Amino acid sequence: MNAGRHMRHQLKKYIGGSRMAEAGCIIMGIWILLAAAVPLLWPWSYSEQNAQICNQASSLIHWFGTDRFGRDLFARVWYGAGISLVIGIASALINGLLGVLCGAAAGYAGKWADMLLMRAADIISSIPSMLYVILLTLVMGAGIPSIIAGLCVSGWIDMARIVRVEIRRMRDMDYAHAARMEGTAPMRILLRHLLPNAAGPILVNLIFLIPQAVFTEAFLSFLGVGLEAPAASLGTIIQEARSQMMLYPSQMVYPLAVLCVMILALNMVGTAVEDRIGDRREETE
Repeated sequence: MNAGRHMRHQLKKYIGGSRMAEAGCIIMGIWILLAAAVPLLWPWSYSEQNAQICNQASSLIHWFGTDRFGRDLFARVWYGAGISLVIGIASALINGLLGVLCGAAAGYAGKWADMLLMRAADIISSIPSMLYVILLTLVMGAGIPSIIAGLCVSGWIDMARIVRVEIRRMRDMDYAHAARMEGTAPMRILLRHLLPNAAGPILVNLIFLIPQAVFTEAFLSFLGVGLEAPAASLGTIIQEARSQMMLYPSQMVYPLAVLCVMILALNMVGTAVEDRIGDRREETE
């Protein structure tokens, strides 16, 4: 709980005063609002087909036009944006939790625990993460749970390595030695002193995990390993528009633009937070 409160405080501290981070948050807020509101309030359904309005251009009625099945692309793109965001946030939180747990255990325990956990991470990371997603999709079926599970097989490893380095760096500092001399339990030292002070790097990595997961899912969907109809992410919408690209390029441009804006906004926030952390470390050294 203390680590969670400290991370929220760190987020406010690092974002506040940074114009790039604030701009990224505003863009992301508008993006999330559209992804949540359009599927609920838009008069057209994301899945309803109408053969009489196939491949229409953008208009006042259909803002993004329609696809080859006569489905409204504005509703479909923002529905897919919500699915992509759910996959990105869910996989980022799971990867973040696994990475923090494994990295903290390896960094604080050291010796055999460190060697076993890090060698296991090396073995898992030696196989491309996309293969895990493909295999789990084939076994579990194409769906949100299988894609999230595939993204989480090896997605936690970078977080674990970052946390391990931070914990190893801080466990030998004076305040950690003082806590051990007072007889404080190792778990309490880890939760109350070490992890809260590593909240900055953890937060940065967690922010970057979201666009990374969304891009991986979109790339796999573009290759044909995506969600089953009628569900659709931005990746599956882009993949469906591939056959129409030469005749109706807007069907691919709109979902690509929405995807790029989301990735750009999150990267702006993550980069700004990372820069603030670097500046603060330089001031303390």
